[in-house]
Amino acid sequence: DGSNLIINSSPDYETQESYSIRLQTTDSGGETYVEVFTLNVNDLNETPTDISVTSSSFNENIAADSIVAALSSSDEDNGDTHSYALVDGEGDTDNDVFTIDGSNLIINSSPDYETQESYSIRLQTTDSGGETYVEVFTLDVNDLNETPTDISFSSSTFNENIAATSVVATLSSTDEDDGDTHSYALVEGTGDTDNDSFSIDGSNLIINSSPDYETQESYSIRLQTTDSGGETYVEVFT
Repeated sequence: DGSNLIINSSPDYETQESYSIRLQTTDSGGETYVEVFTLNVNDLNETPTDISVTSSSFNENIAADSIVAALSSSDEDNGDTHSYALVDGEGDTDNDVFTIDGSNLIINSSPDYETQESYSIRLQTTDSGGETYVEVFTLDVNDLNETPTDISFSSSTFNENIAATSVVATLSSTDEDDGDTHSYALVEGTGDTDNDSFSIDGSNLIINSSPDYETQESYSIRLQTTDSGGETYVEVFT
């Protein structure tokens, strides 16, 4: 434009570092001179544009100080380096649950799905030139099937002379998995002396024949509970 050289579209160093053009000057008498020029693009530090995590979920019950994700940044500056930090602001609800070591995101204590199903953190990446980008992430805890931890009886005593096939107790299980279902069985092993005196119907413990205190004052049985995922717990009862 007159004596000004104008670039038609915005230049990007990462796309093209230099341009070669051929210019001609023409004087008022029509005489010309031609020269080739190389125009170099100055590489400026650009702001990172994204943060990525290798995984947005992790299993419950992993050990404290486990790495839950590796962090990386998107940046137009090829080969730029980045550091990471948990920063205050909207979405930083659970920042104090995590720490960062280099590009690794670490959970400070073992997570439990039944206590907290997800975490919200606010992450910042800073490039070598001090430019920053911030993003909020939601990290989900995977609910794993956990082993039952106890069997309970509605009663550990019953009267003599009750009828054969009477229900003597109702069984229930303690399990961290809310709403899990359980089945019960009499199993062989230590304490199973009187297993054959009983049977199980659903969660009911049934005595097979009418008991007589004068003949036998107590019974020892070995019970197993099995949850919906196949995890088991065994306990001996008198």
